[in-house]
Amino acid sequence: MIKLRSRLALLATAAALTVAFVPAPRAAELLPPPVDLRILAINDFHGNLQPPPGGIAIDDPADRTKKIHVSAGGAEHMATLVKALRKDHPNAIFVAAGDLIGASPFLSAMFHDEPTIESLSLMGLALSSVGNHEFDEGKTELLRMQNGGCHPVDGCQGPHPFKGAAFNYLAASTVETATGKTVFPPYAIRKFGGVPVAFIGLTLKNTPNMVSPPGVAGLSFKDEAETVNALIPELKAKGVEAIVVLIHEGGFPTGDYNECPGISGPIVEIVNKLDRAVDVVISGHTHRAYTCRIDGRLVTSGDKYGTIVTAIDLKLDPTTGDIISAAANNTIVRTETLAKDPAQTELIAAYDKLAGPIAARPAGSVTAALSRMSNAAGESVLGDVVADAQLAATLDKDKGGAEIALTNPGGVRSDILGGEGGAVTFGQVFAAQPFRNQLVTMTLTGAQLKAALEQQWAEPARPRILQVSKGFHFAWDAAGAPGGRIPPDRMSLNGAPIDPNRTYRVTLNAYLAAGGDGFTVFKDGAAPQTGVYDVDALFSYFKTHSPVAPPPTDRVTRLN
Repeated sequence: MIKLRSRLALLATAAALTVAFVPAPRAAELLPPPVDLRILAINDFHGNLQPPPGGIAIDDPADRTKKIHVSAGGAEHMATLVKALRKDHPNAIFVAAGDLIGASPFLSAMFHDEPTIESLSLMGLALSSVGNHEFDEGKTELLRMQNGGCHPVDGCQGPHPFKGAAFNYLAASTVETATGKTVFPPYAIRKFGGVPVAFIGLTLKNTPNMVSPPGVAGLSFKDEAETVNALIPELKAKGVEAIVVLIHEGGFPTGDYNECPGISGPIVEIVNKLDRAVDVVISGHTHRAYTCRIDGRLVTSGDKYGTIVTAIDLKLDPTTGDIISAAANNTIVRTETLAKDPAQTELIAAYDKLAGPIAARPAGSVTAALSRMSNAAGESVLGDVVADAQLAATLDKDKGGAEIALTNPGGVRSDILGGEGGAVTFGQVFAAQPFRNQLVTMTLTGAQLKAALEQQWAEPARPRILQVSKGFHFAWDAAGAPGGRIPPDRMSLNGAPIDPNRTYRVTLNAYLAAGGDGFTVFKDGAAPQTGVYDVDALFSYFKTHSPVAPPPTDRVTRLN
């Protein structure tokens, strides 16, 4: 018995020694593999359900000093690309950085952008920050975009009831002053492979200066970086380490659509101020395309009008929950190679059946394309035509008795290229003037007119040069001091100097008349008279002045 026990003991010792000499697993073999996450992103869609004229301008591969235009965009082609980019990526999410609606072409705008909300919902969009154009029709209308229901004035015009967005708007920096609460949730947390990722959405601080005052009444817009940084402790307390910011603000790169050798603009300062916990920033607003590294962080933007989908690939650490690596690629929504998504085609056709006959109404013709691109002085061909149309619509005494018309460059949204034989339709006119602002003719003194024009440099980094009607001329000095950029003797009407003490009847759109774009002087105008909508003025101008030729851009002069 003792011998048996001794033998068993020896066997047990040998077994123990055998286990002890098995090599221990290496540390790397104990760690779970990273979680792959693909984020697809767009920005500044602006209701372009159909491919925008001109597509996207990119560097010519054969000569990078030149640009070429590639046919791109449209919801049908974008949906196909989104599906392709999601394929074989079990962890994926589709997000946006604002201005999905507003300043939209006729097909979407006629139905108060309901078709765009439905299209992006159908495409699988999950989250979006709020852009300044989401406030074009005010907070109540934006809430309707989220929640659904008929338009309070126009009712239900579409082919089916409007159910609202299937995606969620986020607005961390937009606060109702009466309650102190954000209009929409500040962020959303999604889990991928068990790893939580936070998406913070916010619009630009400057929104009140870019939207008609009634559209943002009762709202305040906080500093972008400060808003994000204040949320970091809250997110960390919820176990979140991976943080993505969706911000409707951007920059101005020097490179092509998928690079960033240099970038300037507001986004640079914002990103530099962000807490180090923020890993990725998806931006917009400036209508530019770039994939950048700013302060060591990935920063992207996808052009405008649905011409690009950005694919961002992240590796998440399942142990720490942080982002290990981030890379991005801007993919052009090429209409020539991407098939049309049948569900999008069906949706667009249903709305086009109602809108098509109205959009196809002939307006007139052009002898050559009317471009909205400004020259070095800030003047554009189409801007001149729009101002002339607004002057013509309010020239008669009973319609306002206007002598001068001024319009903001941001209100001129699309070139008028003309179709076969230069033919122009109502749909093309509407695309150029999509905001449906009524015209307001008011009385201003010459001194007030000069003071208002000096407000073109309210933001020196982003001057907003007003487009002016024929007969009016002003010159500006780029090196002039604030409030003194326009020499008093370089303002004239029909060749006569503007008299600071004389009064003039001036036509503006309702947006400018309410102080939009920072032109607060216009709010002091006397004897305002409301007229027709801006788009109707332009439509009538084409009806009576066709064929419309591009006027010489000699109404605004830059002195240096």
